[in-house]
Amino acid sequence: MNKLYRLKKGREFQRVRVTGKSWSHPLLVLVATANQLAVTRHGFAVGKRFGKAHSRNRLKREIREAVRVRQAGLKIGYDLVWIARSQLNEQTSFWEIDSAVENLLKRARLLEFTPPEVASRPKGEQTAPVNGT
Repeated sequence: MNKLYRLKKGREFQRVRVTGKSWSHPLLVLVATANQLAVTRHGFAVGKRFGKAHSRNRLKREIREAVRVRQAGLKIGYDLVWIARSQLNEQTSFWEIDSAVENLLKRARLLEFTPPEVASRPKGEQTAPVNGT
C-alpha cells in the first residue's frame, strides 16, 4: 500500500480514535472519521500481546493486503484505523482476515463497489488432496 494512504503519526491515530465511529468484528475493529482530504488513509494497530515484532508485522501485512485490494472501491475522504482483536493470531488464515475486512467496510458503508481485483482472485486456500495411504 502506497505511503500516501497510511496514517503514520500517533496523533493521527489518536484523533481517529477520539472523533471516529467504530464497528467491531471478532477479529478486527474499524474506527473511521472524515479527514477533509482527497484520499482515504489507513492505520494498522496490533498490540504487543500478539507476540514478538515478526508476528505483529505479519498480521499487519495480512490486514494491509486485504485493505489494499479494496482501496479503489472505498469512499474518499476518510481516515480508517484497523485494530487487531485478541482472537486474531498467527493461525488465523488470510481469507478469514479478508472476510472480516470486507464485512467491516460494508457495515461502515465505506465500500462503494468491489474492485475487479478482489472479485477475480481465488477464494480460500488451495490444498492438495489427501492420499489414503
